[in-house]
Amino acid sequence: MDKNEILKSIESLSKKKSAEMFLNDFLLTWDKSEDEIAATLQTAEILRGMRQDNISCRMFETGLAISIFRDQSTRTRFSFAGACNLLGLAIQELDEEKSQIAHGETIRETANMISFLAEVIGIRDDIYLGEGHTYMKEVARAVNQGHQEGVLPQRPTLVNLQCDIDHPTQTMSDALHLINYFGGVENLKGKKIAMTWAYSPSYGKPLSVPQGIIGLMTRFGMDVVLAHPEGYNLMSEVVGVAQKNSEQFGGSFAQAMSMEEAFKDADIVYPKSWAPYSVMEERTRLLQGGDRQALQEVEKRCLETNKKYIDWECTEKLMQITREGQALYMHCLPADISGVSCERGEVASSVFERYRVSQYRQAGYKPYIIAGMIFLSKFQNPAEKLAELVNKGQPRI
Repeated sequence: MDKNEILKSIESLSKKKSAEMFLNDFLLTWDKSEDEIAATLQTAEILRGMRQDNISCRMFETGLAISIFRDQSTRTRFSFAGACNLLGLAIQELDEEKSQIAHGETIRETANMISFLAEVIGIRDDIYLGEGHTYMKEVARAVNQGHQEGVLPQRPTLVNLQCDIDHPTQTMSDALHLINYFGGVENLKGKKIAMTWAYSPSYGKPLSVPQGIIGLMTRFGMDVVLAHPEGYNLMSEVVGVAQKNSEQFGGSFAQAMSMEEAFKDADIVYPKSWAPYSVMEERTRLLQGGDRQALQEVEKRCLETNKKYIDWECTEKLMQITREGQALYMHCLPADISGVSCERGEVASSVFERYRVSQYRQAGYKPYIIAGMIFLSKFQNPAEKLAELVNKGQPRI
C-alpha cells in the first residue's frame, strides 16, 4: 500500500460512523456497530500500510500503556506491546503479585493509581467464568470516576485482551486475515466457516475464542457452523447473538454434532478445544474457594471425558471433504499438534505445517487491530489525524 492508496483508504474511513468509539472502551465486538467494526478493521490496515511504507504512526510523544495479564500469553502480550510502541506509548505490565493488590488494595484504588499518565489499559482475564468481563467493567467504572473527579487528567481506554466471554483482538485479527485472504470484506458473504471443538490432552481452555468467532463472523453474511460434542456447549447468550446476526446480515448460523458435518464444503475451518460451560462454572467455584483437591478431581474427570472424543482431530481426511479440499485452516495458536506438541491433539502435523505461514500471518494482524482500537478511542476525527501523519511523512526509520 503506497501513500496514495493509504490516503484513499483514509478518505473511505472518514465516511464511517465511528464517533461513539471516541473515549470509549473496546470490550465486546457485538457491542460495536457495523461501521465501528469496519472502521477498526480499516484503521488497522491503514496503520499496517503506513508502517510498511516507512511512515511513522507515532501519535504520542509521552504516555503509558498498562497491561494486566491474569493468564499466560505470548501473541497477545507482545501484540499489545507492539501496538502501543507503534503509537508512541511506553509499556508497563502490572504484576499483581508485586503490587499492593497482594495487601488488599481495591480495584478502584489500583485502577486510579496506575492511570495518572496512562492512555490505555489492556486486560486479559479469562480464567474465571463470570469474572473476567465483570472485572474489566469495574476497572472501566473506576477510571471513569477518577477522571470525573479530577484525579486523572485523562480517562484511559480499556481494551479487552481476552475475557471469559469474548476475545475481540483475536477475532478481529482473524477477520482481517480473511478479508485479505479472500480479497475483500464483500467476498466473505456466503463463505462457510466451521468453528469446531477439537480434542486436547488438557482441559479448562476458555470459551471466548469460539464465542468470539460465532459472534463476529455472522456479521459478515457468512455461513457459520458450530460443532462440538454433547456437553461442550457455549454460553447461550452468545449463541443467541450469532443467531440474531445471521438473520440481520443475511448469512446463516447452524449447529452440528460432528466435525464431518461442519467441515463438509467449508471454505474455512477453525478446530479449537474448549472446556464445557458447566465445567468452567464448576472450576470457577473451586478456584475461588481454593479447593485444590476438588480441582484435581475435576481435571482428572474432564480429561477422561475429553478422551471419549479423541477422534475430533483436524486430519488430512477431513480436510479433503472441505470445498474442493482447499479450505483455509485457522487457529488462534498455540495449537495442540499431533505428534509434535502432544501424542494426539487438535490437528494433524501435516495440516498444521501446510498452513503454518498462513497462521503466522493471521497472528501478525493483531498488533494493528489493537493499535486501531486505541487510535479510534483517542481521536474524535481519526481520519483527519491519520491524514496528518501520512502527509507529514515522518520516516519510521
